[in-house]
Amino acid sequence: MTSDASSQLFEVAKRLMPGGVSSPVRAISPYPFYVSRAEGPHLWTKEGQRLIDYCLAYGPMILGHRHPLVMERVVRQLEQGWLYGTPSELEVSLAKRIVGHYPSIDMLRFVSTGTEATMAALRIARGYTGKDRIVKVEGGFHGAHDAVLVKAGSGATTLGVPDSLGVPKDTAKNTIQVPYNDLGAMEAALTGFEGEVAAVIMEPVLGNIGPVLPEPGYLEGARRLTEEHGVLLIFDEVITGFRLSLGGAQARYGVVPDMTTLGKIIGGGFPIGVVGGRRELMEMVAPSGGIYQAGTFNGSPVSLAAGMATLDVLEGERTLERLDSVGEDLRKALAQIVEDLGLSYSVVGTASIFKIFFGAAPKNYAEALRCDKAGYLAFFRRMLKAGVFLPPSQYETNFLSAAHTDDVINETLEAYKSNLIG
Repeated sequence: MTSDASSQLFEVAKRLMPGGVSSPVRAISPYPFYVSRAEGPHLWTKEGQRLIDYCLAYGPMILGHRHPLVMERVVRQLEQGWLYGTPSELEVSLAKRIVGHYPSIDMLRFVSTGTEATMAALRIARGYTGKDRIVKVEGGFHGAHDAVLVKAGSGATTLGVPDSLGVPKDTAKNTIQVPYNDLGAMEAALTGFEGEVAAVIMEPVLGNIGPVLPEPGYLEGARRLTEEHGVLLIFDEVITGFRLSLGGAQARYGVVPDMTTLGKIIGGGFPIGVVGGRRELMEMVAPSGGIYQAGTFNGSPVSLAAGMATLDVLEGERTLERLDSVGEDLRKALAQIVEDLGLSYSVVGTASIFKIFFGAAPKNYAEALRCDKAGYLAFFRRMLKAGVFLPPSQYETNFLSAAHTDDVINETLEAYKSNLIG
C-alpha cells in the first residue's frame, strides 16, 4: 500500500496530538493509514486503496457505513436542529424501545460515551449500596476512567494497582480483579472482602481481547454469587448490546444483571452511551436522587435519531438473524482454512463477531496473552496490503455488518488463504 499522504499527515499529527492520534488503538506502526471516505463494508484511504472493513469503528457500524436510512434520519434531524439543551421526544421514544428489549433496564440515562456509562454505573452502585469496592474481570475494558484502569494480573485477593499514570493508588485499591471464566476466584474475592463490595462489573463476552466466550454456567454462576453476597451485577454490553441479540448477551445467555451499560450500535455510529437498571437504583440518580450525573450532550438528538433508524432496521428486516448465519458460516470457513494450512490457530466467536487467535482458544486474559502477538501483527499488515482491514491487534474483536455481502465474504476468505502464512 502506497502511503505518502498518510505518512505526511502523521508527521504533522505527531506535533499536534499525543502519539499523533486521538485514541491509542489507532497508533498503527510505523504510521496509521488515513481514511477519506467509507460506504457499505468498505473504507477508502487517502492513497485511494479500498479496504474491506472488519473493524467497523470497533463495533458501532452494524449496518455498514453510510446506511441510507440512518443518513436520511440524521439529515432530517439536522434540519430541525442538532442540540437543544432541553428534553426531546426522541429521548422518550428511544428509551421506551431500549427498555422493551432489556429486562434488566426499568429506567435509563443517556450519556455520550461508553466510558461515561460505566463510570456512572459504578457511581450508582456505590451510592446505592454505600460500599466502595468493586470487582472487575481481568481483560474486560470498561473505558478509560480511574476505577477500571487497573493493572492486569493483580489477582483476586490483592488490592488493585493503577495501570496508568495519574490514577491515584487510593482509587485503584478499591478495584479487585478476578480472571474470566473462574467462579472460584470470584467467590474468593467476594468472600475475602465480604460486606465491602458494591458491584461486579463485567463484559458477558470479553470483546476487548478477542473475543473470549463464557464457558457453560459461568454467567449464571456470576449471577448466583452476586446475589448470595448482596452485590450488584453490572453487565457492560457496550460491545455486545444489539449485536448478540436485540437484548444483548443477557438475552442470548438468559442471565439478567442488576444494571446494564450500552453504547456503540445504539447510536448508529454517533456518540452515545446508556446506563440503565432496576428502578430503585436509577431513581437515586439526580434530579430524583442524590447520585449526580450530568452532561451537555446527554440525549443528543442526532445520536438518538441515528439510533432509532438503526433499531428500525434491526427490528424489521431480520438483520441479526442473517448476520448470525453469515458469522457462523464465516467461522466454519476460517476453521477449515486453518486446518488445511496445518496451523495451530483457533477460530473463536459468536453471532457476528469473530477472531483467529494465533494459538489455542483462550478462556481468559492470561491465556489470550500466550498467543503469537508478533505473528498476528505481521498477518495484519499482509491483510491490509491485500485490501482487508482487521483490527490491528491480536486482542481486538472482528465485526461483521449487514453490508458484508457473499462476494465480500468470499474475497475475504481468499485473502485469509493467501496471507495466514507469511
